[in-house]
Amino acid sequence: MSEVSDTQAFLDPDASREYLRSWKENVDRAAARAAAMSEQLERLRATARDDNGLAEVTIDSAGVLVELELTDRIHRYEPRAVARAVMSALREARVKAADRAHDIAVETMGADSLSARTTADRMRQALERPADEDEPDQKGY
Repeated sequence: MSEVSDTQAFLDPDASREYLRSWKENVDRAAARAAAMSEQLERLRATARDDNGLAEVTIDSAGVLVELELTDRIHRYEPRAVARAVMSALREARVKAADRAHDIAVETMGADSLSARTTADRMRQALERPADEDEPDQKGY
């Protein structure tokens, strides 16, 4: 019986207009949330330091290094140790960025949103690359 009433409601011009208005409002809200998420992700920055306090890095939402600070302590270490410190800080910053991207997606789109989960998963995959892709080769460069 509900199918008949749903069909009748759909055929009713006023009910159809109301349905379309409601649908458009939902789409507009989702688009506004997606735009807000995109803007926040664009501004995302993550900073991390290696465990020995030799290097501090800041990356953007794509994982690109935007700032690198080395402490004076680097002069007491071999270049390869300094390179490892930078890479360690970079990996930590990427994890932080992926975690923050997840939080932004959930906050703006909602925890049940497929868009939020998909965006967070893609950013995590892009940011948390396997260690062997980031490690300097055996010569230290």
